[in-house]
Formats: sequence, C-alpha cells, structure tokens
Amino acid sequence: MTTAAVRTGAARQGGLRRALGERLHRVAEAALTPLEPGDVLDMFHPLRRGTDLRARIVRVHAETADAATIELKPGKDWAGHIPGQYVRIGIDVDGRRHWRAYSLTHGPRRDRHISITVKAVPGGVVSSYLVHQAKAGTLVHLEQAAGEFVLDHTHRKLLFVTAGSGITPVIGMLRNLFPVTDSGVLGLGKGLDITVVHLAPSEPQTIFRRNLQELHDSGAINLVPRYDDVHGRFEVETLAELVPDLAERTTYACGPHGLLDALEAHHEALGLRLFTEQFRVSTVVTGEGGTIGIAGRQIEADGATPILDAAEEAGVLMPSGCRMGICMSCVLPLKEGAVRDLRNGELTIAVPGETPVGGLPIQTCISAAAGACTIEH
Repeated sequence: MTTAAVRTGAARQGGLRRALGERLHRVAEAALTPLEPGDVLDMFHPLRRGTDLRARIVRVHAETADAATIELKPGKDWAGHIPGQYVRIGIDVDGRRHWRAYSLTHGPRRDRHISITVKAVPGGVVSSYLVHQAKAGTLVHLEQAAGEFVLDHTHRKLLFVTAGSGITPVIGMLRNLFPVTDSGVLGLGKGLDITVVHLAPSEPQTIFRRNLQELHDSGAINLVPRYDDVHGRFEVETLAELVPDLAERTTYACGPHGLLDALEAHHEALGLRLFTEQFRVSTVVTGEGGTIGIAGRQIEADGATPILDAAEEAGVLMPSGCRMGICMSCVLPLKEGAVRDLRNGELTIAVPGETPVGGLPIQTCISAAAGACTIEH
C-alpha cells in the first residue's frame, strides 16, 4: 500500500470518528434534555418518513455574482412537483427561522433531488445567506410544492416573458421539456413553438444565460434577450415588435409586479391569454398597535395590550391558560401581518406566499399587534 493510500485511509477513518463523535455528543445532550422519541430520531434520520418535512443541502452552485442554485435532498415524505411550482423553505439564520418561497428550477429527477435558484437581495436576510453562506449538509425545513403557474399542454404556441429571477419557474418548465445532456438538447417538447423574451440589467447578470443559449442554439426555443444596458428600459408596447405573432401565442409571465401589471393591462386590452406568477403579494408594515382580524371581527388595539386581552374585551372567546407565556394553551396561527412579543420586543411577521400556508404559531397572551394582522381562530 502506498503512503498516499495510507494517508487517505487514515483521513477517512478520522472523518468517520469525528462524525460518530458528533452524533454521540448529541445523544448525550438529548439524554439530559426532556425530548420526545421523535426528537432523538431526528438526530440520526431527519429525512425519515412521518416527521416534519425537511431537506438537506447537497450542493451550492454559483450562477452569477449574486445568484446561486441550491440543490436539496428532500425527506422521504416529499410528494414531488409539477414544473413551474414553488416550495417554501424554512431556514434558521441568527437564531430565527425565516420562511421564503422559491421556484423549483427543473422537472422531476430520478434521484428525487430538487433545486431552487436564489438571487441575493440587498439587505435580504435569507437570500443573502443562501447565496453566500449556505453549505452542503445544512438542514432546512420544507413544505410540499404549491402553485398554479404550470403549463397547459393544450397550448402549442407559447410566449414566456420573464425578468430577472422571474426566469426560475420558466427554466424549470423548459428543462423538463428539453433536458440538456452531454450529447445535446433532447426534444421531449416536440411540436411546441416557444419564444422566450427575457429581461435583465445586462448579459452577465442573466441567470441561466448559458442554458437559455443552448436551448436557443438547438432550436428548442427562440430566445429574445433584452438588456437594459444595451436596449434600454423595456416597454410592454414594443412586445408585438419583438414577437410578431403575439396574438397567436399563450403568454406566461413572471417578474416584478410592475412588469406583470403592465402585461395584464396590455393583454386584457388586446384580448390575449396571460398567466402570471409573482411571490411577494403584499408588504407588511410594522408599527405600534393596529387592527387585529380574528373570528370575523376587526379589533383596534394598541401596542401594549396582549391580543388575548384585546380579543376578549371585544367579546371573542379565546383559548387561554396561565397568561404568562408558559402553558402554550393560547397559541393561534398568525396568517398575515406582524405581532410583537411583549417580553422581549421580538417581531413575528407572516407574509402570504412566503410563510407557511397554515400560518405562524403565536402566543396571544404575550403578543401585541405591531401593525395590521390576521389571526385564525
């Protein structure tokens, strides 16, 4: 056996010993903590069936200077997806769990892995973490795929209008229709006539530009790129010039709300078919106090009154116990808006399309309105 082989074997054994040591350390900690049996199982097999759905990051691949594709191995209970759908990812950053929605950027895979492509937003806690700090092996929380932005296969002449990271659900559809292999592009989408108008600040800032160009060069799609630094700001009125047979096509669009609003007005005026996708449907404005929507009532409350008290004063029968934040019997899901923990001032914010569909659990006895909020009861 060569010296190099001995070193490799020793390094591998050392890695296994460290991994085993880390697991034994976690088991020892668990023995001193009042955990449920499922908590202990999670340490060894967090992706097993019957537990909260999670995924493990397998690989992080840089797409541009501020965008990366995150490949994930989902848990056994992952139900699959249709190209164009999105998932909500829950990740802990600096001790707080944040949920965000991201499009899946591929079709179903044999290895059952999934991938999302994230563009870092200036000041964005989650996007910046995923693009610049996420590492292979990290566990994230996961929800099942959702969304209605999927292809209607009765339409054969299609137009995709995308801007920036709005290309992500569309690339998932295209990759499913036209897989790219070492031998070239496979034409599973035979019989389709597809034009893609993609808008970006510049060519280097275009996510998936190589993949899009491969599809264009193979004849799978007709790519019409529009770069702000070359062509100027895109005006929706010029779309018919870029796509002369616009009236014959069904349009799918994903991008900033300004672009989608303009396309909706444009297509409605011309009587054209349009399907759109946009994640951030609302902005939560935080403050001191606000309107609480609960049990069909709209209750005005200040920023110092617990939601439990404000609701009861308005005649709403609320679940409660100790009123000290200990017994957890007052927990209800926050569906939208913001509340503040009166003990430490920490905000909990629920944004439709980003946070879990079922809402974020809050303790109404120690939480106050921090702006308009909606609570399921």
